[in-house]
Amino acid sequence: MLREWLEALGLGKYVTLFKENEVDFETLQALTEKDLADLGLAFGPRRKLLNALGELKSGPGLSSAPEEATGQARVTASLDAEPNVIAAPNPDGERRQLTVMFCDLVGSTALSERLDPEDLRAVIRAYQDSAAEVITQFEGHIAQYLGDGLLVYFGHPLAHEDDAARAVRAGLGIVAAISALKSPEIGEGQMRLAVRIGIHTGLVVVGEVGGGERHEQLALGETPNLAARLQALAVPDTVVISEHTRRLAGGSFEYADVGEQSLKGVAEPLRAWRIAGMKTAASRFDAATLGALTPLVGREHEVAMLLERWQLAQEGEGQVVLLSGEPGIGK
Repeated sequence: MLREWLEALGLGKYVTLFKENEVDFETLQALTEKDLADLGLAFGPRRKLLNALGELKSGPGLSSAPEEATGQARVTASLDAEPNVIAAPNPDGERRQLTVMFCDLVGSTALSERLDPEDLRAVIRAYQDSAAEVITQFEGHIAQYLGDGLLVYFGHPLAHEDDAARAVRAGLGIVAAISALKSPEIGEGQMRLAVRIGIHTGLVVVGEVGGGERHEQLALGETPNLAARLQALAVPDTVVISEHTRRLAGGSFEYADVGEQSLKGVAEPLRAWRIAGMKTAASRFDAATLGALTPLVGREHEVAMLLERWQLAQEGEGQVVLLSGEPGIGK
């Protein structure tokens, strides 16, 4: 049903709005961005819905029959050829590894003092739209607009094997986009917009929170808090990440060691790194492993099985090995 498909995209709160306006599956495919804006959808939900519709139209398409609709939408990642699935949310919450990004606009208080509220709103919207365009390019998900801040997930609702690297690339892209952003409300040469970005990867539980008519799919746990603390460490126009994210992001980036940081509310110091730029790696494999492989521990049977299957494949007997695990752990 339309309800299931929208909820799978994290847009379940718009079910009633579409129903009141008699929007069904067939009508939905014909809606433009202006139509969605006229219905009252914010920029982020509009882009998410249009992107999902575009991917579905390039595939088998949406069905107008409710019994043929499913709660899943398949898309193709822009950075690799692996299919990814938007799964229907688990009402009890889903435990998974997630890369969380916090992005904050620098100097928003000073802007609010200088600008008329309408001009300030135009500047914030331009910043949000520019950041959202970059995030969409790397298939991240804007979970919340927090005034002049953004809470972004890489790994939910779409999961990729390289979500940590995608988040870092998106962070660098946002810094570049906002640095180059021109706004007539600010004026030439008076003030340049800048952002601070913090990224951390860890376990969360993703589920529905809220009450009444307001419900959101949010990730709960230590990971979002650490990402927010890392963002506070960053100087303007920089991206600061945790050690865990650095290991997963691999050798595609240049890192500057920020050292162990004592973060507010965190018992143990956290090692942090600043992204100094992109690095040209010899291969994707070298980039993913930082030039060295982590030794396997307690996997003698599994390694022996893989070697045996490889030997059989070399002798002409086709073999298939299935490797499974939580999304985002680096299989």
